[in-house]
This record gives sequence, structure tokens and C-alpha cells, in this order.
Amino acid sequence: MRRSRRPHPWRALTTVLLLGLVALLAIAPPGVLGAPRKAWTPPGCAEHGAWITLEGTKVVELRWAVGGRDPAATAAEGTAWLSGLASNPLVTPESVVVRDGDVYSYIGIEPPNGDLFQRLLSLDDRAGECFGVSRATLALRYRDQVRAAIRAYRQEHSLSSWLTGSALAALVLTIYLIWIRWQSRLKQRLASAIQTRKSLRISGLGLAGNQLLEEAQVGGLLQGLLTVAHWALLVVVSYLLVPMLLGFFPPTKVMAAGLRSQLLAVVQAGLAQVVAAIPNLLTILLILAITVGTVRLSQGLFRAMGRGRLRFSWFYPEWAEPTARIATALIVLAGCVIAFPYVPGSTSKVFQGAGLFLGVLAALGSSAIATNVISGLMLIYTRAFQEGDRVEIGGVVGVVQERALLVTRLRTPRNELVSVPNATVIATSVTNFSFSRREIAQPVALATTVTIGYDVPWRQVHALLLSAARSVDGISDELAPFVLQTSLNDFHISYELTVFVREVERYRETLSQLLAAVQDAFAAAEVEILSPGYHAMRNGNASTVPKPHQT
Repeated sequence: MRRSRRPHPWRALTTVLLLGLVALLAIAPPGVLGAPRKAWTPPGCAEHGAWITLEGTKVVELRWAVGGRDPAATAAEGTAWLSGLASNPLVTPESVVVRDGDVYSYIGIEPPNGDLFQRLLSLDDRAGECFGVSRATLALRYRDQVRAAIRAYRQEHSLSSWLTGSALAALVLTIYLIWIRWQSRLKQRLASAIQTRKSLRISGLGLAGNQLLEEAQVGGLLQGLLTVAHWALLVVVSYLLVPMLLGFFPPTKVMAAGLRSQLLAVVQAGLAQVVAAIPNLLTILLILAITVGTVRLSQGLFRAMGRGRLRFSWFYPEWAEPTARIATALIVLAGCVIAFPYVPGSTSKVFQGAGLFLGVLAALGSSAIATNVISGLMLIYTRAFQEGDRVEIGGVVGVVQERALLVTRLRTPRNELVSVPNATVIATSVTNFSFSRREIAQPVALATTVTIGYDVPWRQVHALLLSAARSVDGISDELAPFVLQTSLNDFHISYELTVFVREVERYRETLSQLLAAVQDAFAAAEVEILSPGYHAMRNGNASTVPKPHQT
């Protein structure tokens, strides 16, 4: 038994494509598959003919006038006599006839009483050639068009037509007034519902946990939008009503047609602009998608650097977050620059004026801003401090709360927030108490100075200071405290005690505890502390050493 051969799928697909192409060539209108071919116009014929009209309605097109006359002038004369024929009740449409001669064909009026034939329009062979027909055929066409125009004119101007137009106009006006009343009531109900907020669940507008608009502000915004929508709809419907009413009466049909054509022109122009803007909008969407993807890729890379998953010897992890912000800003700016030429209306005067205004603002405020931004970048990449570090900047001691491009914010021990411009930070010295522990894994040092008289042995002073340091809990035992004699003054000796703080966040508390311990130790040994410059007359005055019950 022979097995039937199954057609190959590629052959079937090829057959379908060929049939579709043949069908497209067969049904496609001229100019779709290629450039439209311009219609051939015989020599001497007007490319755009002049029209004989009746109350604004085109009746007969003239592309050639006998005797080399201007077709437009002949059309103006034809409009005048056609208007006279249509308004003359003695002239019937059937009285418009054609008479052929050897050279010309004439369109005119043949009175029923046997009077002379009244010529209205003359045609020769060239007039027929302009339309690609014979002179006799064109004359019969013109005659039929004139007869039809006269019949339509008289039908529109009849009493029944006026009565019908009046009735329709009254009906439309009644519906219009009912609609206005209904819309006004609807607006009042919606406004009352927005005001009372009972039937409508109106709440504040928030975004990402931020309260952008309160409940009352949202209600006011909705009231304004409702008013704008009400009046906009009223204006649009009223404008559409005018040509409708004018179109019911013959004398104003031309005005109605003009208003409708204006409205259609506006709508068509708007649709044309929308259609023309679609490729640019698609390009903008593509640029937006690429920009968003690049931003997310950049943020992912820098996030990995910040967490230590991606490491480079020349890049520090604390650089990741600020560098990601800078890279995001640059990528977004590049995307805006690339997409700007594709924005509809970007070449208009409005955009140019807005760009000039922004340029002036940037020129006026760029000096101070640029200085602070550059200073902020220098602070970031010189690694002077990080967020959470305890620092001293210009005499202000506190913890770094925020390190922005324009300012650095410190929280003082009294919970005061101090904002220091980055230009000021870069111009002054910065003391970082957290750097030692983070970078070299050693505690930060704390030093205090006391002055003791020459009558006290220096070894005893050293022992007292070291014992006081060892009695404080906040002193680290990683590095041993030490004492230096820094100066031999006129009346006393300066001793500097250096210890190492266990927790830099408790720097002030540890210093206070250390000073208290030093006072206790020297008071117990009955040694006077002459800091900062205490002078005593030994003419019977008592010592300043506190008594045991005073400690």
C-alpha cells in the first residue's frame, strides 16, 4: 500500500506567501505599493479646475474656457446665472438643454413659448479633452448637474423644508436645554458628594509613605476638576450644536458646512499630529526602557561592590552608594538628552524659551552649587569620613548623619542637627574619631593634661595617673596607657595622660570618668592639682587637697 506523501511545511508556507503577495498586488489601490502616479493633464487644461457653485455647493467643474478665457472668471459668471435660474420659478429644470454645433456645444435655456435659445455656457473639444471625454458627453454631464442642482435648491427652499427644519431645530434645542439642566444637577450632586465625602471614599494622597495631599486638598482638587470638566463639556456640545442648527435652514447651510469643516480640520490635524508622533513616542519609550535597564544594571553592580561581593583593589566599598547616585544621574541625563529631539514640539519656541530660562537660572546659581558639589565629591572619594563616624568639623563634634553632595549633617551629643556646607568642610580640618578603629583596628586615644607642683615626685604622679586610668571601665586594655611630661613650667610640671577609648561613641563619657578618677586618686594621695594655673600663697593658707569626707 503506497503511503501518501505529506507536503513539506516550507513549501506550504511559500505557497501562502506567494498567494498573499498576488492578492495584495491585485487589490492594493494606486500609490500604496509605490509612489502615487500623478494624473496626466492635457496641455492648456487647468490642473485644479474652477467650480460653478450654488449657495456654496459645487455643481460644475471647469478646466477650460472657450476663447482662452480664465476658467475662474467663467465659473464666477456661471455661479451668478445659476443662482438666478434656481431662484426664478418660471424656469423649470427641464428647460436647461444642450444644443450641438459644428465647433461648440451650448448649454442654455429653451423657453417653452418658442422664444430664442438663451446661451449660458459654451464648450469646445478641448474642454472635453481636459476630462478625457467627448464634447457632447461633457455637455450632457453639465446639463444633468445643473438640472439636479436646481431641483435640490427648490426642494430645500420649499415650505415643507422650512417647516421640517424649524421642527428639527426646536426638537434639538429642547433636548439641549434638557441636557444642560440634567448636567447641572449631576454636577451639583457630585460637588455635594465630594464636599460631604460620604458617598465617595476620599482620603489623602500618599506616595511611598509620604503624605502629598491632605483629605481637604484632595476634595478641593476634585471640585476644581469637576468644574473644568463641566464647562469644557458644555462648550464642546454648544459648539457642535451651532452647525447642526444652521444646517437645518438653506440660507445658513454654507455657514454650517464651514463650521463643520473647521471642526473636522482641527480633529484631523490633531489626529495627524498624534499619528505623526507615534514613531517618536515609540523611540522615546525605547530610550526610556534602555535607560531604566542601564540604571538598574548600574545600581546592581554598585550594590554588589558595596556588599563586598564584587571587589576591586582600587575601589572602596563606601564609594559604592555615592558613585551609584552619580552614575544614575549621569545615565538619566544622557537618556534625557538623547530623547529630547524626539519629544513632540521640542523645536517650538516654547521649548526654546524654557531652555533659555533654565540656562539663566543655572548660570545664576551654578557657582555656589558647583563649589559644594565638587567639595562633596572630594570628601566622598578622599574618604575623610563616613556616615555614622564621630567627627569634629570646625569645632562641632557629632556623629555624621548624612553625607550629601551639598551639605554634611552632624548630630551633636545634645541631639542637635548641624548642617555644614561641603565647601566649609573641605576648607577646614576634620578630626575623625572612628577612623582608627575602622581602618587600622586600634582604639582611638584620649589625652588629658594636669599640672603638679615640683614638690611631688614625678614617679608618684605617673603612678597616680596610671592607677586612675586603670580604674575607668571605658578605657581599653588593648594598648597600655602612658604618661608624658610635656613641660617644666615656672611653678609646676605638665603631665599628659594618654589612654585608649574602648567605645568611641562614649568618648565624652569616658573623658568625664577619667577626669573624675584622676581627681579621686590625687585627693586620696593628698597631692594638689595645680591645673590649669592655680597659685597658692603658703603663708598659713590651707592646702587645696580635698579632705577624705569631701571626696
